[in-house]
Formats: sequence, structure tokens, C-alpha cells
Amino acid sequence: MDRKQHWENVYTNKSPLEVSWYQTEPRLSLELIRATGVDRDAPVIDVGGGASVLVDRLLDAGYTHLSVLDISGQALAHARKRLGARADRVEWLEADVTTFEPPRPFRVWHDRAVFHFLTEPNDRRQYIAALQHGLQIGGQLVIAAFAIGGPLQCSNLDIVQYDAAKLSAELGTGFELIEEKGELHDTPSGKQQKFGYYRFLHRF
Repeated sequence: MDRKQHWENVYTNKSPLEVSWYQTEPRLSLELIRATGVDRDAPVIDVGGGASVLVDRLLDAGYTHLSVLDISGQALAHARKRLGARADRVEWLEADVTTFEPPRPFRVWHDRAVFHFLTEPNDRRQYIAALQHGLQIGGQLVIAAFAIGGPLQCSNLDIVQYDAAKLSAELGTGFELIEEKGELHDTPSGKQQKFGYYRFLHRF
């Protein structure tokens, strides 16, 4: 099964409220996006945003130039239905991030738990190429991944665990780590998952 079909099946067969990565409140993502200090009309993209409520909370906070990228059209459909009329205020992008061609440069690129699914070096290189192209110089990357000591799999797929040093090495010298935070995420089934959250400046 290819990557897209896997995620379409997940969101066809499960409610967004049942998947292990579901958050009722994306507290750390919001905190780190606010910490970037960008204006509320700055272009912000949520990569792998799927059915996450982060876009709802960003709209609530007054952000006006939002894009959500996901490989799964089903995931995006869940989010659009939930937002109702407000969905028209968001740009919805159905694409695999490893082949994504950003339509514009963004000031903030947010990714909670996409990058850690890329177990093949070439997929990571393609992701970083899209990131380099899609994030303005001086823009900021907010990225979260399973931490060292966290899960080894998610959604029956292998993942790559990261700490700050390992993630910085993958991103390269064009990205400068500004801030990092840890989180124990409580899944809907009652398990805990160890995450690391990182905020980087795109220097060059």
C-alpha cells in the first residue's frame, strides 16, 4: 500500500477523535507559533494538519492567511466539515509533502508528526527541499516528532525518533534552533507518547 492510500484508509475507517495523535487542544503548537512573533496576517502553513483543530484555534486567535497541507483528502474533508463556513478562510492543499511545490513562501511552517514518518533518507531530503523552498528566509519552522525513548511506530508504520541534535543535523546549517520543549501526549486510548517540539529560524 502506498503512503497516500494508507492515510486515506485511516481517515475513512476511523473518526479523527479516535486516532492516537488527536489533541483536544494543540497547546504547545499554539505556544510556539505565537512565539515566532509573526503578524496575524502572515502566511502560515500546517503541514500534515489533516483533521487537527490547530487551524480552528489559529482562526480563533485572528490569523488570517492559513494553509493546511495533508496527503489525505479524507482528513481535510473532516476539518472542512467541522469548520463549516469558516473553511472558506483557509487554503486546503492535498499533497504528499515530499513532492509538494509550495505555492508561495510562508512565514511559519508547522509540522506536528509528519517528518518522523519519513524513514527513507531520500524522503527526508525531498521534505527538506520543499521546506527550504516554502519557508521564507527569516521565517520559522515549528516541528514536533517522537522523542528519543518515545514510540517506535505509529499507525502501524515505523518512525524515526529525534532529539534536538539529531533533528538539527537532518535540517542542516541553514536552520538555527531557537527553542525546544517536551510533551507527554495522552492518546485517546489512554497511552502516553513522548514528543519533542522544536522552533527553528530559517537563516539561509
